[in-house]
Amino acid sequence: MPTETSAALPSPSARIPSNKLAKGIISQAFPILIGQWATIAYGVIDTILVGHSSPGDLAVMALGASIYGSIFVGMLGFLGALNPIIAQHFGAQRHDEVGKTVMQGMWLALWLTILGDIGLAFPGFWLSMSKVDAGVHDGVAHYLLALAFALPAALLFRTTYALNTAISRPRIIMIITLIGLGIKIPLSYVLVYGEFGLPKMGAVGCGIASACVMWLLCLLAAATIYFDSFYRRFKIRFAWPQWTRQKELLHLGIPMGLSYFVEVTGFTFMALLAARLGTNTVGAHQIIANLGAACYMAPMTMSVAIATLTAQSIGAGDLRTARRIALLGLRLAFGIALVLILMIWLLRKPIIHIYTSDPAVALIALSLVPYLVGFHVFDALQTVSSFVLRAYKQAVAPMLVYTFALWGIGLGGGYWIAFHPVFGQPLGIDGLWIAASVSLMVAAGALIAYMLYVSNKIDITPKA
Repeated sequence: MPTETSAALPSPSARIPSNKLAKGIISQAFPILIGQWATIAYGVIDTILVGHSSPGDLAVMALGASIYGSIFVGMLGFLGALNPIIAQHFGAQRHDEVGKTVMQGMWLALWLTILGDIGLAFPGFWLSMSKVDAGVHDGVAHYLLALAFALPAALLFRTTYALNTAISRPRIIMIITLIGLGIKIPLSYVLVYGEFGLPKMGAVGCGIASACVMWLLCLLAAATIYFDSFYRRFKIRFAWPQWTRQKELLHLGIPMGLSYFVEVTGFTFMALLAARLGTNTVGAHQIIANLGAACYMAPMTMSVAIATLTAQSIGAGDLRTARRIALLGLRLAFGIALVLILMIWLLRKPIIHIYTSDPAVALIALSLVPYLVGFHVFDALQTVSSFVLRAYKQAVAPMLVYTFALWGIGLGGGYWIAFHPVFGQPLGIDGLWIAASVSLMVAAGALIAYMLYVSNKIDITPKA
């Protein structure tokens, strides 16, 4: 398996033992997991700081983070094509193509920034669904304005993230992200609570801190690529946008971006609908959603590693190993999800009280923890299968599955049973979480079935 310094996979004719495949997946996934947990810790720390500030600030954070997440993840999906494309080039040792793809990915990140910042600067569409009071509305608008300055740096940083994961050097991103976390924690604290003579900014302070840290991460990643001799083989140099390469990225990136957008907006609209149920309810929902996002990092990082190694095997022409990696990765992710959710269940009370000192918010949050159990297991399975399909450059089918399951069952069904007396009385926030769990179960079943079909039937011949 490729390491931090290797440049090729074993010969396609060599059958790699399953334990070595598992070791390769875990060694690739572990630094990605640490880096992603550090990234999610940015939001966790912000939620904790704001949660102890006031329920109003927590509501601003809940709505603002959901809106930004929808836009950022939607834009990120379009960049998702970089990983399988670069990984296949790397597996085939087409190093020049790796560098050219990275440069075109940076241009794509800039185009996406323009679209994303428009959405952040005019949040009226999103907030019209939540019917919040004027104070929360203004707070969300200011919070999103701060994050508009973070978006270009965040998207450019993700191009370097895609490069390093695709060539099996995820430790670089892990180190940079941990440096950012070390700066984010004190900076957010100072701005939220107004230390050193600064005004108390609440949730908006978190947005400003995020913008500062994201630009730092972007600069650190660029410096690493420029000064580290390892990257010279890829010849990453300035080049103007090239339509043929942009078209290749968009051909895969558009359905991937739409899949990401459907996935994240399903839960964004869930937060906006939860806001109709009161400040305490939306605060409790934000805590469980944030906890679910922290849990999601484990299967997501496993999926990145699995998809990367699968794509590298495809690029090397070893389709049998690609399928074995996919199936083994699915089993590993399922087992890890079960262990993780058991830990959350056993420690649910102290975990919730870390997030909030408000007894009303804590009580509602504790009542939602049981829904997180099934939610996370199905989330892990659908994540791995969808990432593997992207390694095979199959993105349209996942988009259709997500649209039906997450928007149709999760959002549409959740709205219906949450606010209408379908089962005797409206189920409120419980109805939203029940429908979300069922939607992930349907998505997981459909995506796993299609992944098995693709990995067994589709013959992918790497380009010369």
